[in-house]
Amino acid sequence: MEFIASLIQRNAEFAATTFSADMKILPSRRTLILGCVDPRVDPMDVLKLAPGEAAIIRNVGGRVNPALLETMSILRTVSKVGGEAIGAGWNFVVLHHTKCGIAGCYHHAPALLARHMGVAQGEALDALAITDPYASVAVDVAALKANPDFADDLQITGMVYDVDTGLVQTVVPTAPIRTPTA
Repeated sequence: MEFIASLIQRNAEFAATTFSADMKILPSRRTLILGCVDPRVDPMDVLKLAPGEAAIIRNVGGRVNPALLETMSILRTVSKVGGEAIGAGWNFVVLHHTKCGIAGCYHHAPALLARHMGVAQGEALDALAITDPYASVAVDVAALKANPDFADDLQITGMVYDVDTGLVQTVVPTAPIRTPTA
């Protein structure tokens, strides 16, 4: 209960000093970031984001899975209603990190992890490179590029955050999700 009271106090301070009723529903930097729920890897902190610059989606491992694709469908509708479709001029950052706890699920609860990822155990799960964030970020960028529901001109980048150094490395350079067809 003591920490909850602290949260309420922190919120009151936020409301009195930092809150802005003018913030828009769409991110000011037209950026979506997919990251892990690990508290060491909060994109607001590690990328020094200002409030409202990016929409951040977090799940276990920061992975592309069926729930993320459903969330993205809803966000595309929200953005259209908000006045701008997600596409040209927008960025999608896939941010994985070293020493991710999802590797423990791979070794100790593969059936649970396979269900979370929407794949079968065995080769399909192995193909997702769960234990290697440098390979897994490339796998997830490729999965997003293969999804026809995303606008061709959406820019996508794959990054890995190192929990030992605090540095982010670009693993998949920024490029359109697909080469637009003429």
